[in-house]
Amino acid sequence: MSNTVAWVILAVAGLLEVGWAIGLKYTDGFSKLVPSLFTLAALVGSMFLLAKAAMVLPIGTAYGVWVGIGALGAAILGIFLFKETATPARLFFLTMLLISIIGLKATSAG
Repeated sequence: MSNTVAWVILAVAGLLEVGWAIGLKYTDGFSKLVPSLFTLAALVGSMFLLAKAAMVLPIGTAYGVWVGIGALGAAILGIFLFKETATPARLFFLTMLLISIIGLKATSAG
């Protein structure tokens, strides 16, 4: 697998992480079947793709980017879907998280 393909796989893994993290809000403690199945499928897919990307990319970079995408995406969707707070400080640190993800990609040896 090429480096470029590994990065694309990692990005998809990160997006699936956002999906399962947001899905947790809809499972009602895993008492609702369809949201629970979606959440579990997204979790398994996310982990599987992270493992595939880590075959090529350094694990520290891959894991950091994966977690960063998940955290950033979940926070942004939380603001829009669940009316979570969007204070200037929170938006600043979310921007810093995005810059960190980009920085990990830009400085990656893998």
